[in-house]
Amino acid sequence: MLDLSGVEMTVLATLPVIAFGLTAPLGPWLTRRFSVSRVLLWSMCALAAALVIRVLWLPLLLPGTFLAGAAIMAAGTLLPQYLKSLNASGLWVGLCSMTFGLGAALGAAFVSPIYAASGYRIDVAWGVWALPAAVAAASLLLGVLRARTAGGGRGESRAKIVFTSNSVGTIALLTLVFGVQALLYFAVTAWMPLLLTDRGLDTAQTGWLLAWFSIAGFIPTLLTPVIARQRSILLWFGPGLGVAIAAGMLWLLLAPADQVVWAVGGLGAVQSAAFGLSISLIVTMSSNPSTVGVVSAFGQGAGYALAGAGSLGIGLLHTLTGSWVPSFLVMAALGLVLSLVTAVAIRRHGVDLVGNPAVAVTTR
Repeated sequence: MLDLSGVEMTVLATLPVIAFGLTAPLGPWLTRRFSVSRVLLWSMCALAAALVIRVLWLPLLLPGTFLAGAAIMAAGTLLPQYLKSLNASGLWVGLCSMTFGLGAALGAAFVSPIYAASGYRIDVAWGVWALPAAVAAASLLLGVLRARTAGGGRGESRAKIVFTSNSVGTIALLTLVFGVQALLYFAVTAWMPLLLTDRGLDTAQTGWLLAWFSIAGFIPTLLTPVIARQRSILLWFGPGLGVAIAAGMLWLLLAPADQVVWAVGGLGAVQSAAFGLSISLIVTMSSNPSTVGVVSAFGQGAGYALAGAGSLGIGLLHTLTGSWVPSFLVMAALGLVLSLVTAVAIRRHGVDLVGNPAVAVTTR
């Protein structure tokens, strides 16, 4: 299809995640100079352009993929800050988090059919996804024009950011929670199709199973931020997700053919719940929008960098060993690590980087 080597395919699969890590501070930094709507507008324009240019000429594939990842990340880091500014409920945090899975499901489900319907043209199958970004950009443009008419559109206030050892420790733990769950999520979505292909499934089947992986996570992603507001439940539910992910990794690795659908769905449900929990903790353990912006930039930036490097390592481990067993055993072990760091993080005080840095912010 693209005539790429194994190493090139590995780089292509992990490049968006690496771009996420390197460009995470971009969105919050720009919002201190421009409005959130403007930054989102520019991000969607850049995303649409990147998705087009990467299929026009093969040498632009990797640069275009990196630009697409950077645009997605610039917008993604603004979501917790925006939700905090609205004092959003757990349900709204869940709804916004669920859209990530919805987009992943649509992409996984329709790339192969579009590829076949277009006469097996990969440029069409990939380039068509610039259309949703263009639609989003058009809607944001209307919002920016309305804000300009109303006299708005300025950036966020330049509040002084103050770090303490306590706040740094909490941010580090939240970064680990986000990073480990992201590593596991992106490693599974990158390498599960190859695992299933090695078991004899065709491209269409693996595409639909990848879509099912995302679909199975819709309700858990929606409900987890609501559950996370109940501290008595959170204390066991949060760490329990890591244990469930570890079990899901082993189930997927060992599942017979008649259990693959259930293994994929179960793993998708608990991994999506872990994503919803990580976003919820960033929002609820930060006391104000400015603090959320910093915590989100650190957490998602370093977290996605960890995820990109880790996902790449999982793929290289398979290449070196010629087996999926070591890779999935490592991911199961990382599920237990996620359980541990989540247990520690949810017992910490929250963070206020612009008021009293030692303030206790609960997750209730």
